[in-house]
Amino acid sequence: MERKKRNLYLKTIPVEEAREKYFDRVKKILKTESETVPVIKSLNRVTRSAVYAKYSSPLFNASAMDGIAVRAEDTNGATETNPVILREDQYVVVDTGDPIHNPCDSVIMAEDIVETEEGVRITASAAPWQHIRPIGEDIVAGEMILPRNHRIRAIDIGVLLSAGILDIDVIRMPTVAIFPTGTEIIEPGDQVEEGSIIESNSRMFENMVTMLGGIGHRFPPVKDDYGEILKQASEAVDRYDMVIINAGSSAGTEDYTVHVLRELGEVVVHGVAVKPGKPVILAIVRGKPVIGLPGYPVSAYIGFENFVAPLLQMMGKRAETIGETVEAHISKRLVSSLKHKEYVRVKVGKVNDKFVAAPLARGAGAAMSLVRADGFCVIEQNSEGVEAGEKVRIELYRSKNEIENTVVIIGSHDLILDIIADMMPEKHNNMFVSSTHVGSMGGLMALRRGEAHMAPIHLLDEETGQYNIPYVKRLFSEPMAIIKGVNRIQGIMVKKGNPLGIHTIEDLARKDVRYVNRQRGAGTRVLFDYRLKELGISTEEINGYEREMTTHMAVAAAVASESADAGMGVLSSANAMGLDFIEIAYEEYDFAVPAKFLDSPHIKAFIDIIQSDEFKEKLDEMGGYTADSAGTVMTL
Repeated sequence: MERKKRNLYLKTIPVEEAREKYFDRVKKILKTESETVPVIKSLNRVTRSAVYAKYSSPLFNASAMDGIAVRAEDTNGATETNPVILREDQYVVVDTGDPIHNPCDSVIMAEDIVETEEGVRITASAAPWQHIRPIGEDIVAGEMILPRNHRIRAIDIGVLLSAGILDIDVIRMPTVAIFPTGTEIIEPGDQVEEGSIIESNSRMFENMVTMLGGIGHRFPPVKDDYGEILKQASEAVDRYDMVIINAGSSAGTEDYTVHVLRELGEVVVHGVAVKPGKPVILAIVRGKPVIGLPGYPVSAYIGFENFVAPLLQMMGKRAETIGETVEAHISKRLVSSLKHKEYVRVKVGKVNDKFVAAPLARGAGAAMSLVRADGFCVIEQNSEGVEAGEKVRIELYRSKNEIENTVVIIGSHDLILDIIADMMPEKHNNMFVSSTHVGSMGGLMALRRGEAHMAPIHLLDEETGQYNIPYVKRLFSEPMAIIKGVNRIQGIMVKKGNPLGIHTIEDLARKDVRYVNRQRGAGTRVLFDYRLKELGISTEEINGYEREMTTHMAVAAAVASESADAGMGVLSSANAMGLDFIEIAYEEYDFAVPAKFLDSPHIKAFIDIIQSDEFKEKLDEMGGYTADSAGTVMTL
């Protein structure tokens, strides 16, 4: 069927307006489907949902050095002038990565021992848990490894496998049908005659689709025949997620594309204010996006970049990452060896119009620090390091745009931070959450230094018996606010079945109980110290009081293994690790934030998340939380 009718543009509209108008329509009809693929084949795929570790890494308490495993108390008093001889039954020879079993609780490096006929001689006492990588130091079973809509990188695959994940649910790659049109079009390699044009745009599109995480299906050129174009476009819409029709979108008498699409569906936009590339067609046919692109190569490329590329990213939930660099203020002093060029993994955020970089674990075995990192701070050889607050150059993993749209959270650890980080990009497009766990007091100090937008805290004030507010009032002179978070159950985590019969804090002072503590400044430690003081129990009576972990899940992992019998933490962590739990107190886990940030889109999005029904449903699944006041703002 031939239709000799010239296309007339009623008007052209700006690119941004056209894109917003079209994408708003597409979002309402878009269906995201998933599939399961082997982790080893998942590079560059996008996670459909959050992924949680099945196993801890290390799987056991492991030696961090070559040397001998000992009981720390057997080494007490060893000095250069008064060495201690350890008999063969008092130590076990270990290599890096070997398991450490009870009763050993410390490792002495091989270079610090001297072999003798009686055994080995040491000239310094060993501290408990020195040179030992505790179970779950890098990855804790049950913790979130990757959030939803995360583009899987090579390092992510390594961590997923270490955490026992063999298969992963990913977003199905969008399929795109690509039709070049035009009677004058010939295939590369065909006989060239006068008037012939060798077709190349479709191969460019096909490869651009691949680069954007889609699957392109290029079809042979279609002649300028209305009926044939209509037939092929209609069939393609039923089989593919998107259709691109190249050429025939302008005002010529044989430019049929816009008429075909009006017959099949709805043309949302025809003509955009861009040069070259004005005759772009944006249509919807039977719930699928169909885009007509001009035939001239430069016009075709510009139309693809402006409309097809962002639409494919939206369909595949892919955020493009670019290797950028920024100047950032380092949040703490970094000491480095003059002998090496060092790459320090960092979290990066933009606070008060400046980029701030917070260093992560520096150990070579901390693979999760690569997953969590936003980039590297490079300390050059022959440098002794950098001072806190100093400007440093950061090589980014994430795009600068993502980092500028990230809520920077530094403070107390809780599993709900993973939930919030997972939900944020899905509910609030192009907004993210970055959290670093340094304890409640560490978070407030970071907030004072201008390194974070908010600090999660749960600090009990001994004088008033009130949570959080007294600390914030004492530490800040600028106007501050508390965003109410959750009430959660704190208690003692013990092995399943509670084999040692631990029921109270007093039981933790028994000599047969090995305790694992939280770090100084952590709210859980403040609560524990407060209860010890109430009961008149000295910290010296607690076997393991000096052994510290930085998260509730790390404490739970230690208890679940053979390295500790009890530790304070929240019920959700005990549930995640299959532990028994003795309730001690309900506490308030809130978010301190400078009042000047309350009107920012990031903080408003954060409040919207913690007030949502989906968030509260997640809390119910984990157990141990109430969120009746979540999102309520109290100005101080």
